[in-house]
Amino acid sequence: MDFSKAQELLKLQQEAQKIQDELSNIHIEAEVDGVVVTIDGQMKVIKFEIENADILKDMARLEKAAAEAINKGLRKSQEIAAEKMKAVMGSMGLNIPGL
Repeated sequence: MDFSKAQELLKLQQEAQKIQDELSNIHIEAEVDGVVVTIDGQMKVIKFEIENADILKDMARLEKAAAEAINKGLRKSQEIAAEKMKAVMGSMGLNIPGL
């Protein structure tokens, strides 16, 4: 591997770490039927709240709302991460399909 490629890889690694740091500071809230989940940009659940106490009386409704809220937050987190990576890859002249 020549020196310029090694430098490119090092720069890419540094940019990826910078993005990971940024993503950990991004918080996404998703709400379904009074169930609110907060997920960071690294797709980790930060907080889970039940704002509608009535939902506790219906376990099936609670389970469905929890799953939908989590999935909604994860989708948004993935979209944000992909956009940030796409911007870095584009600035480095890399075009990876599907990213």
